[in-house]
Amino acid sequence: MTATILVVDDEKNARNNIGSYLKSQGYEVLLAATLGEAREYVMAQAADIILLDIQLPDGYGPDLLSETATLRNRPPIILITAYGDIDMAVEAMKSGAHDFIQKPIKFDHLEQSIQRAQDIVDMRKELNHYRNSQKKSLDAIVVKSAKMREVIKKAQRAALTSTSVLISGETGTGKEVVAQIIHQMGPRANKPFIDINCAAVQDTMLESELFGHEAGAFTGAQKRKKGLMEVADEGILFLDEISSMTPDMQAKLLRALEEQTFRRVGGTSAIRVDVQIIAASNQNLPEMIKEGKFREDLYYRLKVLNLEVPALRDRKEDIPPLAGHFIKLNNPQMGLNIQGITPPAMELLKAYSWPGNIRELRNVIERAMIFCDDATLDIQHLPAELV
Repeated sequence: MTATILVVDDEKNARNNIGSYLKSQGYEVLLAATLGEAREYVMAQAADIILLDIQLPDGYGPDLLSETATLRNRPPIILITAYGDIDMAVEAMKSGAHDFIQKPIKFDHLEQSIQRAQDIVDMRKELNHYRNSQKKSLDAIVVKSAKMREVIKKAQRAALTSTSVLISGETGTGKEVVAQIIHQMGPRANKPFIDINCAAVQDTMLESELFGHEAGAFTGAQKRKKGLMEVADEGILFLDEISSMTPDMQAKLLRALEEQTFRRVGGTSAIRVDVQIIAASNQNLPEMIKEGKFREDLYYRLKVLNLEVPALRDRKEDIPPLAGHFIKLNNPQMGLNIQGITPPAMELLKAYSWPGNIRELRNVIERAMIFCDDATLDIQHLPAELV
């Protein structure tokens, strides 16, 4: 979402030059020449970020810091001055200023400061923004990066059909959430969404889990059991970690997908179902095909539409809103009221490589909240590997 930036400067040329630059960078821009005009924009909650001159015709710019101190979502305020008073900068930062830059302004420095402020804005919006959509699973994924927007766009297309979908990506990137989005946004939203982690089920039991079994089919099968494909009829069956299936099980699944029928273990009657299959894998399936570990025909049967979920390290602009999302989720569960994350701590989050992806980020935020006695998470609350 594009940020709206309020530029408060009594010098017309400076105000217009900054405004023109920000517009060229894609920001929405508001201009004010006085402190009074700035107050009106602030009270109207029109600005996400404020660039504030120190000396204004009708007052002292930093007074706006104290005036807005009690606002629940005070916009990050970046002070601009031609005087270069270090003591003033220190006091301003103590009063809650986000940053402090000097005239003449270097636009690359300005952009860096604004981007840090944008991270805070994104996180706050995620903390406060409860979507009204009835598509509840959309709350489970936070999207700002272009890469993830493209994934969601393709997921929306997949939701309108009953075609098979293959979701690939590293562990912890949110593949199941993407599958849930396909379910919630499509015509099968009111039908079952059944998931199974194929790697968590013993090879000898996976066939029974998927297709069911008749009474007496094997030792311990005392009564008939419906399989997950039957339970998911008219809905979606999500097969996570499909790469862990044995070749024999892959062949049975392929036949069931092609014919939309199957037999329970120990049964003789064909059972017809209408199920959309979504499979996910954290392995390189084409490489497994070359090694003879995965059937090529099943791969192409599943990969009618392929969604590649990028690793978190490749979409770091999603980290601030994701962090805010997890704080929002954890606050009521943990009895806390944490409002955000300090800019230095956020910089550490963005600099980390996140080998465990979103799942690791969620765990880090939860751990940090346990050790936080303040209103915001800071560097000392983060685990050693990040610091």
